[in-house]
Amino acid sequence: MSDLVLAVSTVRRRLIPFLFLLYIFAYLDRINVGFAALQMNQALGFSAATYGFASGIFFLGYVVFEIPSNIMLARFGARLWIARIMITWGLVSAATMFVADARMFSVLRFLLGVAEAGFFPGVIFYLTKWVPAGERARTIAAFMTATLTAGIIGGPVSGGLLALDGAAGLAGWQWLFLLEGIPAVALGFVVLRVLTERPEDADWLPARQRDALVARLRDEAIAQRSHAHTVGAALTNRRLWLLAVVYFTIPVALYAFGFFLPQIIQASYGGSDFGIGLLSAIPYIAGAAAMLVAGRHSDRTGERRWHVAMAALVSGVGFIATPLVHGLVPSMLALSVAMLGLASMFGPFWTLATSFVSGTGAAAGIALINSVGNIGGFVGPYLLGTIKDRTESFGMGLILIGATVIVGGMLVLLVPVPSKALSSLS
Repeated sequence: MSDLVLAVSTVRRRLIPFLFLLYIFAYLDRINVGFAALQMNQALGFSAATYGFASGIFFLGYVVFEIPSNIMLARFGARLWIARIMITWGLVSAATMFVADARMFSVLRFLLGVAEAGFFPGVIFYLTKWVPAGERARTIAAFMTATLTAGIIGGPVSGGLLALDGAAGLAGWQWLFLLEGIPAVALGFVVLRVLTERPEDADWLPARQRDALVARLRDEAIAQRSHAHTVGAALTNRRLWLLAVVYFTIPVALYAFGFFLPQIIQASYGGSDFGIGLLSAIPYIAGAAAMLVAGRHSDRTGERRWHVAMAALVSGVGFIATPLVHGLVPSMLALSVAMLGLASMFGPFWTLATSFVSGTGAAAGIALINSVGNIGGFVGPYLLGTIKDRTESFGMGLILIGATVIVGGMLVLLVPVPSKALSSLS
């Protein structure tokens, strides 16, 4: 086994578990409002539309400040800036315990988006400094499964924290924001001590492995200098804009699902908040398994578009079926199918999205798709909440969300198959 292969393997074992842990708390602090709403909405008199708007406004702050945050990350270094992001988002998330009205809730959710802006693309940028291009796809996929793990872990934990209602004079939802925000702050300081900025500084790599990795990354950087002009080409590439529209439909569904899942389950389940938390983990478990299987199959066949399209169809059917079935078990099955399909889209989608550009153009293209797509994170929850208020049911909203995902799956089939030259990552 070559020194380079050994080096990449060591880097994965060293970095991915820690970055995975950071992303779990990032995603958890986005969606924990879904569990807080089980108590908070009634306590503060929030309608479904008010809650959906304030929850989703996170993404407006995130999108607006993502590019400035990435510029600062490039200037100050990924290690320092990722630590800053974590500390500030943890403080804002914990401060949500002091919410007293809808306006304050909206402001804090917007600020949470501002604080977290740049985390995901910042980590992707950081990994490009450590992992050769040909090894990045599955490395990034391993990192991204943290979103589903957060759903699996976060449900029971959040449901359990709500049971602290009344302890020390605080409501359960206040304990939830406090105790799930503090770990992000602590981990931010750990980042400063644990994360190594560059491979050249990695004294935990044997010298020969470190030299082989640095040499490979240096060769790739030299080769990519000729592609610097592709940044502008990426931002004006019609295929990437089409992919951005496709991706928009994914956060529409993902965050409508995440923010309202506890309330949807509550409508079919008369048990405790902790029971709702346990049940909410089931769709995420199905999604995590499906993500791995779909990603492996897509890599083995080399096909991307139909994997995304068929997964979108499955997810859409799950969303549409949810209000059409009755009872807890059928509802959980439909919700699991919705998440199973949605999660299966991620690996093939991002592989397809990065196959049209290389070098710095790839970074610009990813930022474009991520920024446009995450606007859907605002639209989905607000849309579902508004429809819930007007119809007193989640039914029509879930059907519309399902239809939106299916349309995204149809649109991806309009994206031309990339040529080998464009799809090469080497």
